[in-house]
Amino acid sequence: MKSRLLPVLILASAALATLTWAAGAPSSAQIAAQIELQRFERDVLSIETADGRRQRFEIELAVTGAQRAQGLMYRRSLAEDGGMLFLYGGAGMLSMWMKNTPIPLDMMFIAPDGRIVDIAERTVPYSLETVASRFAASAVLEVNGGTVARLGIRPGDRVLHRAFGSGS
Repeated sequence: MKSRLLPVLILASAALATLTWAAGAPSSAQIAAQIELQRFERDVLSIETADGRRQRFEIELAVTGAQRAQGLMYRRSLAEDGGMLFLYGGAGMLSMWMKNTPIPLDMMFIAPDGRIVDIAERTVPYSLETVASRFAASAVLEVNGGTVARLGIRPGDRVLHRAFGSGS
């Protein structure tokens, strides 16, 4: 049943994007009135860099297909220490996009053990270009664009969260 619902949600999102493009950028209240936005569980995680520094983030979890499809779409802002962790069932080649996402993001692709295997920095708002990991990953952490450079986060650093068998 879920596998049939995702294409419908994607088509509905595309139709809504076409309508809102013609009418100008809608407010969050207008979007919520037009579609049912997903709700996300809140949690915390930390990123531990190679030199032992830890940075804490307050995140939202995208675990269902509908949540992952929506992600950070329609958000006009994101807290400096905020983010969204997209969790997938297993490791594979993951790709994301920036459709209906007005803020630039850094995307960290994460292996099942919590290691960051690839990073895409300052992705382009509203872009339909795919942003793909070069290595197998089981999760993606999205944070504000520029965060990775500001904090010196690199591939090989670790994300500490219960999803990877570690705490924050």
